[in-house]
Amino acid sequence: MAGPNPPPPEPYYTPTSKPQQPLPHWKKLKIFRFSVIALLCSLFYLLGTWQHSGTTTTTLQCTPNKTTTTLPTTIMDFTTHHAAAADGGAAQTTTAYPPCDVAYSEYTPCEDWKRSLKFQRTRLIYRERHCPGSGEQLKCRVPAPHGYKTPFKWPQSRDLVWYANVPHKELTVEKAVQNWIRFEGDRFRFPGGGTMFPNGAGAYIDDIGNLINLRDGSIRTAIDTGCGVASWGAYLLSRNIITMSFAPRDTHEAQVQFALERGVPALIGVLASKRLPYPSRSFDMAHCSRCLIPWGQYDGTYLVEVDRVLRPGGYWILSGPPIHWKKHWKGWERTKEDLNAEQVSIENVAKSLCWKKLVEKGDIAIWQKPTNHLNCKPNRKVTQNLPFCSAHNPDMAWYTKIETCLTPLPEVSTNQEIAGGELAKWPERLTAIPPRISRGTIKGVTPETFKEDIHLWDRRVSYYRTVNNQLGQSGRYRNILDMNANLGGFAAALIKDPLWVMNVVPIENKVNTLGVIYERGLIGTYQSWCEAMSTYPRTYDLLHADSVFSLYKDRCEMEDIVLEMDRILRPEGSVIIRDDVDILVKVKRITDAMKWDSQIVDHEDGPLEREKLLFAVKLYWTAPSTTIS
Repeated sequence: MAGPNPPPPEPYYTPTSKPQQPLPHWKKLKIFRFSVIALLCSLFYLLGTWQHSGTTTTTLQCTPNKTTTTLPTTIMDFTTHHAAAADGGAAQTTTAYPPCDVAYSEYTPCEDWKRSLKFQRTRLIYRERHCPGSGEQLKCRVPAPHGYKTPFKWPQSRDLVWYANVPHKELTVEKAVQNWIRFEGDRFRFPGGGTMFPNGAGAYIDDIGNLINLRDGSIRTAIDTGCGVASWGAYLLSRNIITMSFAPRDTHEAQVQFALERGVPALIGVLASKRLPYPSRSFDMAHCSRCLIPWGQYDGTYLVEVDRVLRPGGYWILSGPPIHWKKHWKGWERTKEDLNAEQVSIENVAKSLCWKKLVEKGDIAIWQKPTNHLNCKPNRKVTQNLPFCSAHNPDMAWYTKIETCLTPLPEVSTNQEIAGGELAKWPERLTAIPPRISRGTIKGVTPETFKEDIHLWDRRVSYYRTVNNQLGQSGRYRNILDMNANLGGFAAALIKDPLWVMNVVPIENKVNTLGVIYERGLIGTYQSWCEAMSTYPRTYDLLHADSVFSLYKDRCEMEDIVLEMDRILRPEGSVIIRDDVDILVKVKRITDAMKWDSQIVDHEDGPLEREKLLFAVKLYWTAPSTTIS
């Protein structure tokens, strides 16, 4: 069945509209000052007239001095109050950014299949990030496919995706018997099934919940390796567990793209030769359901990387080959000896990591990482266990090679102590002082400045809502990207809304704060905005960029960053950019050339602040119905 007709399109936020809003405190103060000045001028004038009646009258100047602003109106002033410095004719030149060919509608620059063929296939290195070189970047706007529609709102989007948005039926055939996805007229339906959970992800998660506690808030962040269409992560959200799902761009066409259209956090990624782009001790739980990763091969390299990103006391869940092989070996078309050898190799690697096997029941096996390495160190050098890594930064994970060694946990004095500090349970975890801050390992950030940051972003997001009132409308935005997240304050201020935020910490920042973001129960990734993000076009509904262009000044081209923002932003998606006014004026020239609807508005503290905000909307447009490539 085709299902009900799609709802009529809703009006989208336009930044040129000027909403009514109450006067801020600083404007009320200026009105009061102006009133006092006017009253004093009138009194002196009357006094002078009385004293000098019959003589020439001297008129006092009542004009406020230059530092006094004129009476404000209740209409927001969208004009800038600081002129950009003249920087020659080159900065004034307007460049046209034409639409790319429709063949690029799903273009992922750093996972381009043509470029990947230049790299070796062993250990899937060809599926890692390989970005265009200098001068190879596209200078055009990636089109949406013809007929593209606004995605279904959450939670309906968990189960439904428009066919026009992701026009690929391959998985409906390839995974037909596994209940992944069904095609129904003009849409896809996701029943929640998976290779190892044909009865649905909900029932499968319930089975896991019978083995470990998923409901007391101790497990908040999870990672799903080889996620398929991310049904595991989608169904964990109702349990207040947020999952970073990833899978390579491979023969399972558009699996990550389906996940993102469903409103589920996901990135294109692969376990190969480089570390995953997350800091150490990020996730409470890691999961693989027939993800086809050779865990026991290459000296256990891939489990070593899972160990690095798992928190002390975190869980690794494995279902599918070789678990329960005595029942499934015929269906898996493998020999008993092969499957038994694979399980033995996995068990040995887990022991070398000091993991404890908690349970193997049915198709599910669960291991637990120790809470510290106090009992893991004795006699390690004289055994065949993996050696501890030495002289390396466990949080460094941007094009960083995976080492075949055990990442040491922070030192403890007793066996009961949790390495790195104990985390509060969710939701208290969001506002509790993160251990990395309380222990003084984040340069320049103290518990006091952390609390101040919480209040700062509550106030800033409140101001954002007065400019873009759709930020307060449930369901308008689902997938949000914070391009320079710092401590995750923007995401924390939105936590009560039905949305999720991908918090990016640029590798060019002087201080690495991504570990703090994960300790707050949020998710994120490392990224350099001189390169494309590992995601599909039209991933996000809203982009937030705090001082991004100041950070990348003289590092890479401003237009390349804006073109990447355009690629990953959905039609009718919104943008909020905070930066120095001179930089914003230049950014606006580019957004105007890309036909975004945009306006520069004053800082929340008033017009005298050099930092301004650019609010923008990417207008709706798609590739034509017939295009000759």
